[in-house]
Amino acid sequence: MQVYRTDEIRNVALLGHGGSGKTSLVEAMAYVSGQISRMGKISDGNTMSDFDKEEQKRKFSLTTSLIPIEWEKAKINILDTPGYFDFVGEVEEAVSAADAAVIVVSGKAGVEVGTEKAWELCEKYNLPRMFYVTEMDVDDASFRQVVEDLTERYGKCIAPRAIPIRENEKFVGYVNVIKNAGRRFTGIGEREECEIPDYCMPNLEMCRTTLLEAVAETSDDMMDRYFAGEEFSLEEIRAALRTNVMDGSIVPVGMGSNITAQGVFNLMSDIVRFFPSPDKRTCAGINQTTNEIFEANYDFSKAKSAYVFKTMVDPFIGKYSLIKVCSGVLKGDDTLYNAEEETEAKPGKLYTLCGNKPVEVSELFAGDIGAIAKLGSTKTGETLSTKGTQVLYGKTEYTAPYTYMKYTTPTKGDEDKVSQALAKLMMEDVTLKTVNDSENRQSLLYGVGDQHLEVVVSKLADRYKVVIDLETPKVAFRETIRKNSDIDMKYKKQSGGHGQYGHVKMRFESSGDMDVPFVFEECVVGGAVPKNYFPAVEKGLQESVVKGPLAGYPVVGVKATLYDGSYHPVDSSEQAFKTATIQAFKKGIMEAGPILLEPIVSLKVTVPDDYTGDVMGDLNKRRGRVLGMTPAAGGKQIVEADIPMTGLFGYCTVLRSMTGGRGSYEYTFARYEQAPSDVQEKEIAARAADE
Repeated sequence: MQVYRTDEIRNVALLGHGGSGKTSLVEAMAYVSGQISRMGKISDGNTMSDFDKEEQKRKFSLTTSLIPIEWEKAKINILDTPGYFDFVGEVEEAVSAADAAVIVVSGKAGVEVGTEKAWELCEKYNLPRMFYVTEMDVDDASFRQVVEDLTERYGKCIAPRAIPIRENEKFVGYVNVIKNAGRRFTGIGEREECEIPDYCMPNLEMCRTTLLEAVAETSDDMMDRYFAGEEFSLEEIRAALRTNVMDGSIVPVGMGSNITAQGVFNLMSDIVRFFPSPDKRTCAGINQTTNEIFEANYDFSKAKSAYVFKTMVDPFIGKYSLIKVCSGVLKGDDTLYNAEEETEAKPGKLYTLCGNKPVEVSELFAGDIGAIAKLGSTKTGETLSTKGTQVLYGKTEYTAPYTYMKYTTPTKGDEDKVSQALAKLMMEDVTLKTVNDSENRQSLLYGVGDQHLEVVVSKLADRYKVVIDLETPKVAFRETIRKNSDIDMKYKKQSGGHGQYGHVKMRFESSGDMDVPFVFEECVVGGAVPKNYFPAVEKGLQESVVKGPLAGYPVVGVKATLYDGSYHPVDSSEQAFKTATIQAFKKGIMEAGPILLEPIVSLKVTVPDDYTGDVMGDLNKRRGRVLGMTPAAGGKQIVEADIPMTGLFGYCTVLRSMTGGRGSYEYTFARYEQAPSDVQEKEIAARAADE
């Protein structure tokens, strides 16, 4: 592939609801541009961007893939993203590297929750965008309905570019709304002028009014002329589109068919014509050498720097770090410096990836997207620059994973293999993490949703030939006491030679501090227990609080006072006093009204207004206490509640089901509270069964 200058590059993320047609659109674009001679099908598992075996098996995208397409003397770096919400980390990676976005909408399904989420992402990252409505070859697809729904949601920025012409239930052409002229398809990427059919007139009138209103909104002068009944010239409309698509105040709406690859050429031309090249966007980091702001702004004349926005780890082709060049011109023989890891690397070769196929390029200009192989220690989110100008760019914020399961390895001896395989998957997937919960002796796997974790299990089996089982995790309960107890415990053991003798009298009561396992005090009078045995008593307490006598959970909030006892000048030892203390502790806790404490989290659920009642009702069922609501942008509410950790199992799936996928949540640990008696009894019985 030839080298492209910064002004010839367009970096575009394809966003949209799962199943809206993003991957098949990439196929159509590659076909129309002449990159491939035959379009692959998702059903056949032979598309360019869904190259992973797991994607081919499930028939939908799981990862973001890069497909560079050459069109009209420009290079369009297409980032094809997954539409399913469990893989939002992949979408966020793509959006962090994109300069614009095409939001794909199914003409049949219409505007869906994934469409709304795509718009929200574009707003967050300030991305110019356009809509592309697919399935115009399907008879019950309605372009008009999509335009009306988009206008209702997003206002007068919506600007339809074309409407479909159908004859005998076939998509045969389109009406160019800007030119007010009909076009009939004569071949792939070819068309001829035609009359506008009478049945298209009502749709054309509606779409042209919507377009002209969007153009009129761009300035006061245009608005005055529009209300005065003046017609805008063709060049004025195009100029308004060129200027205002870049700042997001106009959002064009195109349409076409992915299966017949018609209308796709217009989309690619619009991308080149209306979307900004990288040098029209800003980009800044910190120059570590001078501690000043480094304004890269995709200027190829500045010092070399690049941001690693994604990592691919393939068992067959190896590790690739996908980069966006932020400044300068990268060449294969450059020496790059990672200021965060304090390591140097010499790429040797630069690539652009076409799906999973690396294509070597001699250099990458600022703003271009490419890949470097085998950068050992470099991870997603890190910066590559030169040692003379060490630059650091801010890291992208990714969705935090809150769904977790306990995982076990059924095959003995596979623990190391599983650990290594998960490390590789985490290198690729920024929203996947593992936690070793030593307290409950369990390994936890965190992801964005249940489907995410299910895919991870499948990838481990297919890619790395290791098996893990997912189970409901144990919750980190605590034990404490409500009453006081007074214990007299003597440990005495006689055998040949020296015996064992330790005698303690201890009081146990609540310390009131649930953050500290125990507080130890001694008030022994007259040397009944020598001072040199006090550390042994404290050590006995330290060992005892690790596993409480009620249900085997750690003990917190206990005050233990040693006030009396006795010793034997020959048989007493530190071990004897430690053992006596352990026995006293067990008896003392059980006589002091032991209770279980359960972890409580502070939960924030963000949902549209319409769903707040359902959400609060569900939280009450989960023993949650709703604390209040706070209005949020976009007609949403943040419902705040305290809820037991056990009430969050399966919550991700339930919330999505309740809100049609529009709800999201986050939580942080708050405190421990006494568990209800039924929960306590159930937990004690479960722990007894495990012993």
